[in-house]
Amino acid sequence: MLVGHENEVSGVYEKNRSAGYENEILKPKNVWEEFFADKRSGGHRSSAEEFLAMEAKEKLFHLDGGKILLDFGCGAGELLVYYAQEYEKTIGVDFSPSMLEEASKRIRARNCKNTTLILADDKTVWDKLDSSFDRITAAGVFQYLTYQEIDDFIFNASKYLNEGGKIVLFDMLDPRLYPLWRMGLFSQDKSCRKILSKAVCGVKNSISSSLKRRPRDILGYSHYPNKIKKISNKNGFEMICVQSMYYEYKYHAIIFRS
Repeated sequence: MLVGHENEVSGVYEKNRSAGYENEILKPKNVWEEFFADKRSGGHRSSAEEFLAMEAKEKLFHLDGGKILLDFGCGAGELLVYYAQEYEKTIGVDFSPSMLEEASKRIRARNCKNTTLILADDKTVWDKLDSSFDRITAAGVFQYLTYQEIDDFIFNASKYLNEGGKIVLFDMLDPRLYPLWRMGLFSQDKSCRKILSKAVCGVKNSISSSLKRRPRDILGYSHYPNKIKKISNKNGFEMICVQSMYYEYKYHAIIFRS
């Protein structure tokens, strides 16, 4: 099992100098690395294998074939081990050593001999790849990237995509639905009192995070589907948007060449 290595990103803050992307004028460079440094699960709605199997089945449907797959931000490998059953070769990438340690355990337990793990982030991964892919995917990852970083990722990924290949970004936070979910509007036991309480707490946390120059939400940034589509078009791709089956406030971006 191959696990790559990379240098830690230095510094605390980096200004976004790219015109046209209004995400985060001041973005912490390594806050996500710090947050995930000792995490050992991918934050799925349920850690039960039954649920993970269903979630993987949905994602495999949208991946729709191919032989070689890159799972960027594979985390603890909860979905990767299911992908490995359907592909000839799979590569999992993550910037968290603890996550990759768990992924390695899962891979050994499932005897996924066709799977390789690499320690890297969205900037360093490209120098560590020695093959092209039919599918490049990520699940619950791009909420931690700005629009400019997503643009850069799609641009770089296009160089490693085989003819007829797809880039599939699963579980993107929808800014039209995510605030409603945070307020509890999708909860089965919702009430006006609970919704108001969550709204007030959300405002307080947002102000506190801004004062500390930290991300407003540890779940990351939400991205409008039409902006992801414009980025895709800019890089020579078409994009369709599909609602997530298991996360009512998330969507999937399926990116392909026409």
